[in-house]
Amino acid sequence: MREVTAYNWVPDFAQGFVKDLRVRWALEEAGLTYTERLIDHEQKLQPEHMARQPFAQVPVYKDDGVEMFESAAIVLHIAQGSDALMPKDAAARARVTSWCFAALNSIEPYVMNVTGTQLFHADAPWAEGYLASARGMLDMRLNQLSGWLKGQDYLEAGRFTAADLLMASVLRELERDGTLGHFPELEAYCQQCLSRPAFRRALEAQLAVFAKAEVPAGV
Repeated sequence: MREVTAYNWVPDFAQGFVKDLRVRWALEEAGLTYTERLIDHEQKLQPEHMARQPFAQVPVYKDDGVEMFESAAIVLHIAQGSDALMPKDAAARARVTSWCFAALNSIEPYVMNVTGTQLFHADAPWAEGYLASARGMLDMRLNQLSGWLKGQDYLEAGRFTAADLLMASVLRELERDGTLGHFPELEAYCQQCLSRPAFRRALEAQLAVFAKAEVPAGV
């Protein structure tokens, strides 16, 4: 049985954005069932968990053949065995894999420079100047991505793949402050991906865990 390790509670701003959501979404797209292994923020620092995830994070994934960490690596593992997430043609698979890494390396760092500053350092004296620069770099990347998507529904292979799952997971962070609305091509693309039933099921599964959780004392 496939198992996904996830948190049993996170603060409101993180609910619906913890990266086990990517794995849940991939499993839903692939039509694969899984169980949850829920941990709290003390357990993530214990030797048992850190032997499975050296950086004290989630998700961790286990199936009959592997145990692994890092959400995108897990998504690619699932995709390799799923026609729903990866085309069969070798050249197309290579291109989809390239776009998976592009989502993480060419887009996500620029997104997190902006959203991370807004979430955790908004009141810092340096934040305003830094955000102006970070937004400029992000806008450059988003314009490049928008140009690629112009006239096509998905990144590669003419259909939804693991690359779109990862790219949409990154872009939806920009819905927090309306940035995506300045890029109509990307907004439409993101909404198309997020309207998939598999995403809705994955999101509902993550949120259901938090809805049942007790808020830790002192929070």
